[in-house]
Amino acid sequence: MAALRTPESGCPWDLEQNFATIAPFTIEEAYEVADAIARGDLFDLKEELGDLLLQVVFHARMAEEEGAFAFADVVETINDKLIRRHPHVFGDAKDATPDAVKARWETIKAEEKAARRAVRGETENAPFLAGVPLALPGLTRAVKLQERASKVGFDWNDPHAVLAKIREEADEIDAALAQGDRAEAAAEIGDLFFAIANLARHLDVDPEGAIRATNAKFERRFAFIEAELKRRGIALGEASLAEMDALWNLAKEKER
Repeated sequence: MAALRTPESGCPWDLEQNFATIAPFTIEEAYEVADAIARGDLFDLKEELGDLLLQVVFHARMAEEEGAFAFADVVETINDKLIRRHPHVFGDAKDATPDAVKARWETIKAEEKAARRAVRGETENAPFLAGVPLALPGLTRAVKLQERASKVGFDWNDPHAVLAKIREEADEIDAALAQGDRAEAAAEIGDLFFAIANLARHLDVDPEGAIRATNAKFERRFAFIEAELKRRGIALGEASLAEMDALWNLAKEKER
């Protein structure tokens, strides 16, 4: 990466990049790692982890050029953090239960944040929900916001109550559609997504993982429809909805 970023002799494309232009690639590579895991493809996982590591190296190199930090500092920082957050492994807090480990982890994170604020001269008057990264996928960020709010008791105790909220949001979409108010319907769809993410959180389900699995299922079943229509000599765009729906149901039956 140092060679790629060397003026005159380096790569023109790499040289004109900055943190902001590389960030989307970093996110994309993280998703490709998750995709390889979801497919159970360890060969691809090895390659995708390398691609993700390249992103870390790229950012670290740009930071080194600005005199901020280098790759070795990134490694040292995560080493220090892992040791600090695992006193039950590297320290004297032995024989901790999983719940105690989790509680201690959160305490240490809070202490780290307070220390960072002190270094930066920041006050502790930031909003309670501040700090949840805006760049997170929407459903993931929704869960993070909900988790943080739940720490001060702003939460339902029963997933059935969340399910009732989902039905309420669906009814509000129906009302907005009946009034022809598409803007209001769009806002209510956002509320519905938020409520669904909340239900997933209560059931210990990763909403991003759940929707990825459903996307894969849709692709698989639609590919069956396409292949079956081709076998019957019917072009995909010429089949009726009823024909495709029947094949969809057949695909479901075969999966069972």
